[in-house]
Amino acid sequence: MKYLTLAALAAALTSAPAIASPALAICHGEYALCASSATVPLPGKTITVGGRVFALGVSVCPVISGAAIADVNLTGSCTPPGPGRVWSLFGTPATYPQPPDWVPAAPVDRAFVTTSKPGGGMSNMWSFPCVKRARTVNGVQLADCYGPLNESPWTGQAVPPGSTVGTAAPAGAPNPVGGNFP
Repeated sequence: MKYLTLAALAAALTSAPAIASPALAICHGEYALCASSATVPLPGKTITVGGRVFALGVSVCPVISGAAIADVNLTGSCTPPGPGRVWSLFGTPATYPQPPDWVPAAPVDRAFVTTSKPGGGMSNMWSFPCVKRARTVNGVQLADCYGPLNESPWTGQAVPPGSTVGTAAPAGAPNPVGGNFP
């Protein structure tokens, strides 16, 4: 998927029968790219997506600028969700700032199998709100992005332990941002 264009990805997502109707839009401007981020659960906090309740998590993600794909069923539009805020969207830059030092690097895609152990799940940060942090790290604007743990970005269903998930987060990152394979 490394060389897939945004238009080709949008076409693939909208034509695949296993995907439960995201309404896609190509947005231009600032967005948070969480593809290489881990997610920390917020104890006692939940988020409702499509009528289903999931545990809420937070990911620290770099804010970049360019073309990205949004699920406008969730965002409503490409317009940022307010002052000092951005959407967490999906883009395909060749390099982008990655944790822990936020130096730009090429993403390294991998697959893993979820578990029921703490940190062994996954998270979906696609098209969820983020709050920009006041300070940059190594010149990189970061944002705290809030989204569901163990929720499929494709179907809105729960992703159970034992599911195969794709991510660009490094091995060992707790609840990495990613998407399950249908």
